[in-house]
Amino acid sequence: MKLYGLKNCDTSKKAFKALTANGRQVTFVDVRADGIDYKKLTKFYTLFQDALVNMRSTTWRGLSLEERMRTPLELLVENPTLMKRPVIECDALCTLGWSKDIEKKIYRNYFRVI
Repeated sequence: MKLYGLKNCDTSKKAFKALTANGRQVTFVDVRADGIDYKKLTKFYTLFQDALVNMRSTTWRGLSLEERMRTPLELLVENPTLMKRPVIECDALCTLGWSKDIEKKIYRNYFRVI
């Protein structure tokens, strides 16, 4: 299982803590420090479309109107911190964000418990 987020993001930290609480192996990928490749971003964008772009982020607010007109994928490649977090990959399942519903879905599909 991989969790893509930011080490300073409270939601990413909360998800990581919940997923590792039972000794499960989760690889944390800090998209700012570690980066994220184009192929992976393309996969995520195909799955989540514009929801992948966090338009409430500090990074988004710092973009000019001209920059905001670029394609979401271009923006994410240049500014991976624009990605809504966390994105969690486990086997064939891929989720965006963190909520009780997403937690239940991951546990049902990955940990095989409710």
